[in-house]
Amino acid sequence: MAPPKKKQVKHIHEAGHLHELTFSCYQRKPLLTNDTWRGMLAQSIQNAVERHEFHLTAFVFMPEHVHLLVLPQQSASTISSFLNAVKRPFSYRIKQHLIECNSPLLKRLTVQQRPGVQTFRFWQEGPGYDRKIFDPATIQLVIDYIHDNPVKRGLCKRAIDWKWSSARRFLLPESPIEADLPLLSPLPADWNVRGC
Repeated sequence: MAPPKKKQVKHIHEAGHLHELTFSCYQRKPLLTNDTWRGMLAQSIQNAVERHEFHLTAFVFMPEHVHLLVLPQQSASTISSFLNAVKRPFSYRIKQHLIECNSPLLKRLTVQQRPGVQTFRFWQEGPGYDRKIFDPATIQLVIDYIHDNPVKRGLCKRAIDWKWSSARRFLLPESPIEADLPLLSPLPADWNVRGC
């Protein structure tokens, strides 16, 4: 019997098209539950956005997954390269931290990749979910969906109460920009999106 095929996600990269990207922690474990790690993830996203010429439009960090809404620029890297630039450096820093602390979590996140080869996994293997959005009418629905994630899960009463989200920047644009969150880029004005 042949092994089951892995689900393939095709990242179609075109400048000017938004991408809703979703990726999960290993085995959907709630690993993003402390502010230190979430701050490190925010920094990793900011570095990738700058280095790979993407605009970050909206985001939310959930305990076991992340949603990003990004807009590749004309000379941007591929979606796969961008995601790799977010996930790899962050995962490496977490692994080093767990080694230094002699944390038992290190063992739980180290898997046998093949005989004789072990791999640290913070993120679920594979490319995650990539939804290309080119219809301006859909953009606001996607942004609202991203921001409502913590409310639906009961992590907060209002979207603006969840720090690790861009909701406050959309709903209270005059609020100060928090230093430990990635920066947002406004969408083109003719896309008619509330906020940011």
